[in-house]
Amino acid sequence: MPAINLDKQTYEVPGSRKPGQTGKSKLFQLEPISLYVSRAPPPPHTPHKIDASMDKVYKDYVPVWGLRGSENPAQRLLSTCLLQFCNLCNVGIYRSNQTKQLEESISPKVKTMYDLFNHGLKTSRDRPCLGHRPINPKTGERGPYVWQTFRQVSHRITNFGSGLMNMINHTLNEPRTKGMPIGIWANNRPEWTIADLACAAYGQYAVSLYDTLGADTVEYVINHAEIEIVICSADHIAELLKLRHKLPKLRAIVSMDTLEDSIVPAGSASKSEIIKAWAAEKDIFLVDFTALEAAGKKNRRSHNQGKPDDLAFIMYTSGTTGMPKGAMLSHRNFVSACSASYKNMGPSLDDDVTISYLPLAHIFGRLIDITALARGSRIGYFSGDITQILDDLQYLKPTIFPSVPRLLNRVYASIVQKTVEAPGVKGAIARRAVATKLANLNAGKGNTHPVWDRIIFNKVRQALGGRVRFIVTGSAPIGPDVMQFLRIALCCDMREGYGATETSASSTIHNENEYRAGHIGVPFACNELKLVDVPEMNYFSTDPFPRGELCIRGPNVFMGYYKDEEKTREALDEEGWYHSGDIATLNEFGCFVIIDRKKNIFKLAQGEYIAPEKIENVYAKDPIVAQIFLHGDSLQNSLVAIIVPDPDALNALVASKLPAIAAKKLSYQELCKNADVNKAVLDQLTRVGKKAQLRGFEFAKAIYLESNPFSIENEILTPTLKVKRPQAKAYYETQIAALYEQLASQVDPAKAKL
Repeated sequence: MPAINLDKQTYEVPGSRKPGQTGKSKLFQLEPISLYVSRAPPPPHTPHKIDASMDKVYKDYVPVWGLRGSENPAQRLLSTCLLQFCNLCNVGIYRSNQTKQLEESISPKVKTMYDLFNHGLKTSRDRPCLGHRPINPKTGERGPYVWQTFRQVSHRITNFGSGLMNMINHTLNEPRTKGMPIGIWANNRPEWTIADLACAAYGQYAVSLYDTLGADTVEYVINHAEIEIVICSADHIAELLKLRHKLPKLRAIVSMDTLEDSIVPAGSASKSEIIKAWAAEKDIFLVDFTALEAAGKKNRRSHNQGKPDDLAFIMYTSGTTGMPKGAMLSHRNFVSACSASYKNMGPSLDDDVTISYLPLAHIFGRLIDITALARGSRIGYFSGDITQILDDLQYLKPTIFPSVPRLLNRVYASIVQKTVEAPGVKGAIARRAVATKLANLNAGKGNTHPVWDRIIFNKVRQALGGRVRFIVTGSAPIGPDVMQFLRIALCCDMREGYGATETSASSTIHNENEYRAGHIGVPFACNELKLVDVPEMNYFSTDPFPRGELCIRGPNVFMGYYKDEEKTREALDEEGWYHSGDIATLNEFGCFVIIDRKKNIFKLAQGEYIAPEKIENVYAKDPIVAQIFLHGDSLQNSLVAIIVPDPDALNALVASKLPAIAAKKLSYQELCKNADVNKAVLDQLTRVGKKAQLRGFEFAKAIYLESNPFSIENEILTPTLKVKRPQAKAYYETQIAALYEQLASQVDPAKAKL
């Protein structure tokens, strides 16, 4: 084992000391990186003591040390240093070095979701809080943002919460004062947040419904969570009334939109009268949001918050198999995650503003919005149409921009087209500017440039409003090339995070002003991580760079799945570790990298383990692939794939490789059915696989080109746009069988004659 001098904080390079040498050998200076590693797991659910002093290396938590100078040729020696610490400490449990205790709250006074809002209220009472773009009734177009102050929002929360409790106790004759599930079903808007915080202020818990859910899943969630009241936008009222006979618990609907018509022709029944009559017929109490607020204002109630370990909300995860699971998150869970996120956004600025467009029914969007409120920042809601978000950004000019790879990939493609792919001198200048800034970024010299920013990139930044200083992306991996390009093009602190509903969206995140990509960063201050061996996939925590299933523990980790003890035990072990199912490694810089997926693995006939999502991610990086489903099983020797090709990329490939077919000007559907086109796409994917160094059995040997995209409607995608593998397999059963018959005939020509 190499020598680490803890006093001088140096690392002796193995083999650099010559025989008989007593003097200096080759030493590298060490510096602490963003991790602590522990000797052994502390008792579950107890405060974790950290002792970072180097003279107590064998006790509790110690710093992980890495080679100073990220570009040092010997940087990978860090793995040896790290492994030595792991061996000294018996087990590697990692946490951030930004705090000596796991983060539970930004303040001892902040214990619930509503406390988070109040924290922002104290500093920003008369400053803008929630904003939206109202529609001009004359033009039908949306105008600029209209704002409510923190004080006004606070009053609305109290008024609505009071009205809600009066309705529960008097109109519905429900004696409960706490612990009642309240459904929320709408696009992001001020009323969503006000309803959510009102539930927290009065001891109820919200159950969010995806705006894209199909009727079957809506029915399942409402019945499973035993929801009696749904707060929704007007467009969902009819859907709920149609399902009424299948929803025995449902008793009331609160419309976020007014139920009164502005103009009603004489002698005609208004829409509101019709919908109210329909609700009465279905024995549903129907009231609008503002009416409930007005009633609450006349009969205000004192706040009746829950305790830190009380249920704050149930968030149903979009399962890829079967119906979604209801993840139960307590106030402690969510407050700890928001508190850690609060610090990661940097110093709170008076003019900070974020845009709310990531669905609030998903944990990532909710975390960002509530954290923004805790910081006293403004939230501007998008107009409801994601295709018009650039227009919203021009009006809002946000400083904080949460995003996901799907949107950032489109931003990237648009900027590339207008800069480095521009013709003539403009493109040449842009390419030189990008090359210079990327070289500086990769050398750790920052993402700004005094000349190129003024000439090119200050204009590029205007696409997001011109004021963005912080971008965080999550929900799926983002390509390293996309990340690095956007960092230098948008000239801001851009970070990738990793989390799950079960960890309150928080597990890891990049450090401030990170300049490397291709990793998910270091632990949030609210949790610790460990890597668990997965022998069947040949991943071990004792590897030179530790590898294994990523497990998370901390106050942000959920309480369990609602009414599902079996699934809870599968995900949450007795020591409080959440098993993510993702395979990670620790790189030479002390950052975690997701490299594989434990779940959804299967064996081929020869016994090789296949992780389909890993291979799908490789193929999906090519522009030709819009969507992909990779299939294999233990009865087959090879993999096949269903590919939905990108229309533009497909046309470009045909024009380049098959000019004779291109001349026929076939439709997209006809191209997908053409055998020569199929072969050209398969050849392209084979090249992609070779470049990514896929093993032979990991290549798709045959493909089917699908012209109809995977969607929620055809039940192949979840609401978060993940492929439902069992459903996809069943949907394409005929095509998959045909692909294997095709492969069999190629292997055994005699079989083709039978």
